Amino acid sequence: MRHWLVAAGMLWSVMASAAQSPTGLWRTIDDETGKERSIVRVFEVNGELQGVVEKIIDRPGDDPAHLCKKCEGDRKDKPVIGMAILWGLKKKSDTEYAGGQIMDPKNGKIFRCKLKLIEQGKKLEVRGYIGVSLIGRSQVWLREE
Repeated sequence: MRHWLVAAGMLWSVMASAAQSPTGLWRTIDDETGKERSIVRVFEVNGELQGVVEKIIDRPGDDPAHLCKKCEGDRKDKPVIGMAILWGLKKKSDTEYAGGQIMDPKNGKIFRCKLKLIEQGKKLEVRGYIGVSLIGRSQVWLREE
């Protein structure tokens, strides 16, 4: 019986720490339309968070190839699926990450970025901004189960 309690405690600890990490799959919600837009995988490399688009939720009128036509440089006209749109974020507290950048594939613009886990890690507040955090916009992404 005692071993079962120890194992259950360890499992709970692992699950709680996973919920407090932004790594994993996230369903993005467009802040302008309120509609689901994509699935992004957030992962850690050398202590920094990165995010790659894994799936696009199609809307009528979407380009079926999902190319980043408004991107610049090596992203220009490349598929959005598989593209890194989030990079360079470092942990600032148990629930906050900052110092990185995010790219909006709709317009190809790159913004400074910070993330905050909310609702026990079930949601991720993503803030893209220019200069100071007050000048920007936020989205709330939903953790995929």
